[in-house]
Amino acid sequence: MTAELVRGQNHTLPRTRLEIRVSAGSPVVAGATLGDEHGTVQGAEWIAHPGSPQLPGLEVSRQAAADHRLAVDLDALPETVHRVTVLLALPTGAGRPDRFGAVAAPFVAVTGLDGTEIVTFTLTGLDTESAVAALELYRRQGAWKVRAVGQGYATGLAGMLADQGIDRAAECAASIHEAVAAGSARSVTPPPPRTPDGERVRHPAGPSAPPTDGGQPAAPAPGALGDSGAAAGSTASGAAGPGATAQGSPAPGSTAGGPIDYAHPRRQTSAPPPPPTAPPAAPGEPARPVAGDATGWSMDERLYNQIWGMFEDLARAVAAYRSAVDFADSRMEQEIDRALGDPRNRIGGAGDRAREEARAKREELVARAREALDRDLAQLAAESAVVEPALPAAYAGWDNPVWHGYRVPMEIPMALRVGDLHLPERTDLRIPLLVRLPLERGIWIDSGRAASEAAAEADGDALRRSAVETAVALAARLLAVYPAHEFSVHVIDPAGSAAGPLAPLTASGVLAAPPASGAGGVAAVLAQLTRRVDLVQMAVRAGAADSLPPDLDMGEQLLIVNDFPHGFDDRAATQLRYLADEGPSVGVHLVMVADREDARAYGPVLDPLWRSLLRVTPVADDHLADPWVGHAWTYEPSRAPEGSRVLEQVLALVAAARRTGRR
Repeated sequence: MTAELVRGQNHTLPRTRLEIRVSAGSPVVAGATLGDEHGTVQGAEWIAHPGSPQLPGLEVSRQAAADHRLAVDLDALPETVHRVTVLLALPTGAGRPDRFGAVAAPFVAVTGLDGTEIVTFTLTGLDTESAVAALELYRRQGAWKVRAVGQGYATGLAGMLADQGIDRAAECAASIHEAVAAGSARSVTPPPPRTPDGERVRHPAGPSAPPTDGGQPAAPAPGALGDSGAAAGSTASGAAGPGATAQGSPAPGSTAGGPIDYAHPRRQTSAPPPPPTAPPAAPGEPARPVAGDATGWSMDERLYNQIWGMFEDLARAVAAYRSAVDFADSRMEQEIDRALGDPRNRIGGAGDRAREEARAKREELVARAREALDRDLAQLAAESAVVEPALPAAYAGWDNPVWHGYRVPMEIPMALRVGDLHLPERTDLRIPLLVRLPLERGIWIDSGRAASEAAAEADGDALRRSAVETAVALAARLLAVYPAHEFSVHVIDPAGSAAGPLAPLTASGVLAAPPASGAGGVAAVLAQLTRRVDLVQMAVRAGAADSLPPDLDMGEQLLIVNDFPHGFDDRAATQLRYLADEGPSVGVHLVMVADREDARAYGPVLDPLWRSLLRVTPVADDHLADPWVGHAWTYEPSRAPEGSRVLEQVLALVAAARRTGRR
């Protein structure tokens, strides 16, 4: 039976291999410290955090997230460790909450490897604190117990570490936050907060059941579950908040000085229409999947929410399987240890029989877990087979027939497909990686051979060409999904080395200007876009948008930079950092094709630039993490099929629409 603890209460731990699950209303940093019998942490090397996630007997998450799983093996801890303190902290950065009082109360559960909850604790009563010691596992007379602590620190992570005896706590805290910021480049940002009910709406015939883009939301991505072991068919996902409200000016018709109407002035207040209904399944057959089986005001929004629901379902189904395998391994080891601990079993064949029995039980547990996983994967594969053909151009792969009927759109879609993701448990089940539009962070296409094993095996020149082709495909997709004249693309190619792969853009005439080369070309393009950012920011702050120069292009702008930092001096590099940081908020976006090793001479000066961008690769690589359980997903870029002319045909239609002045 689960014990619900309150602050200061303790409980005996019945086992030594545990998971500590954290669920918070917004991304938090989760870590742990190892202390002696007095609770003192002897040094920074005894802190497990995203930059150093593993210690003997302890492993924590590698990034800030709304949900965490910390693995603890108390038997594997060093003998000098008597206390494990689980800490939570709010990540630093612009736009993030700076106190726990501004977010939902974090929930912490200590579970066995099979997911069975032992104790739970909700950290209520926090206000100005930005760091908190949530739980502590402590050794008392040879037995381990857990205590609900809930001690918050308004002085943040530095204050909490100093309280545990860490020398130079401020520097240690800064290094942890630096590691968290570095991890943001590999994290897929989740969609906006889920709907109030948090459910992935299903049609009546089926069972009830339930990517950034933008900054981390104020709530976990759609449908976070308390039980990660739930089948994919019973997980949850939410919509992108059609019913959300925004604080603002009184709605038209309201009385001045009266109550403020918090409803969005241009949004309906009724619930979104129900999703499509599939024909009822035959008795004994699973429910038939249907495209658009999620909440939303339009089919595009329903499909967007459905894809993110599938993404989460797959992440949690695989997490349940992997947790079950870990439990089976742990149980086998414990049974073998107990059997061999009896001297009578060391003589004759009793020990061998005990090993075989333990292994047989392990195989049975793993087989059952795999059976459940295969059932969930089959359901998701069937759903994917229905959803993929129904996707609009913005969400579809280049091999989708929807591109053959392409027409320049009249409005901007809500998201864009930038690639596919999959896990090793079933590599043919691909989840589209969708990012919200307008883009809220730039993209870095890593052309370095040290980026992954696949990149290391590739020819250097071929890899760089593939990286530019990936950037071209992304730019073509952005041009295709925006209305004519509302999106412009600029290219910086300092040495002119990418003329071949850039041909689809240059030949079609969709670029704002020919690719800039040489130091003068680099400076001119950067000056033009920096001026645009400065002017729009000043106009917005002053509330004088009508005072902008008439020659200023107010459409969205994309800058593709090839082979950075070649051709960039210190001033140009600083301007590029400025565009990466300030540009997205005023419609200037960045795609960089670069090998970080080429920029190593800049040292840590460019670290904020790399961290601000979503890193993708031109070849398959398992470097992206989901926002729910942190699996390493293999990313594959969205490229046109070999020999296909679809990209050139789409760009030709975009260029024709621009020439005819269609808006």
